[in-house]
Amino acid sequence: MRPSGRKLSELRPVSIETGVMKHAEGSCLIKMGATHVLCSATIEDRPPPFLKNTGLGWVTAEYGMLPRATNSRTRREAAAGKQSGRTQEIQRLIGRSLRAGVDRNALGERQIVIDCDVIQADGGTRCASITGGWVALRLAMNKLMASGVVVSDPMVDHIAAVSCGIYAGQAVLDLDYAEDSTAGTDGNFVLLGSGRLIEVQMSAEGASFSRDEMAELLDLAQAGTDALIAAQKAALGL
Repeated sequence: MRPSGRKLSELRPVSIETGVMKHAEGSCLIKMGATHVLCSATIEDRPPPFLKNTGLGWVTAEYGMLPRATNSRTRREAAAGKQSGRTQEIQRLIGRSLRAGVDRNALGERQIVIDCDVIQADGGTRCASITGGWVALRLAMNKLMASGVVVSDPMVDHIAAVSCGIYAGQAVLDLDYAEDSTAGTDGNFVLLGSGRLIEVQMSAEGASFSRDEMAELLDLAQAGTDALIAAQKAALGL
């Protein structure tokens, strides 16, 4: 039995509210159970310096957690004077994941920055950030096309991410903190709407895992991301 009472293949309740920030070119608040992440997209009319005069655009991400997003207060990284290694790793993952669904030639020489701010954390914050970040990015791309700045749609496909793991000897979908903190195996899966894989992060936290168990987790991830993409479409009215 899972601590939440959910079935092994059941996502936490998911909601995505768009247009939650007045000034951002795209924004949403994604809630996956008790994990809540505010995602926004900012369009910059210039690429990063290493892409100047290449004709290519860029998508990057920044990630952070509010001090009381967790059970105890976490010091602001700005006050510490540097980002933690965990923060840097997560925002690179978000950026890599979202770029995989963008035609950078069609985007042209501009950059879109996706900011993901965790308001409340209960496991799966990086996955929620990717799933919500895609929605914010989609809204920003819609504005570029509506203005005529971009002619063809740079968005190749939907992108969603979900965690899966081995908890109490069973493969489960969408781990919350109670499961994640004691899971024998923990994994994060990022998939395109087509089902193709963008990134898989898996590690044995307490026990090694077999090929069959990995395949079982991948099947769960496919079903989970399919459901998350349906939630993205519903939020965007698609």
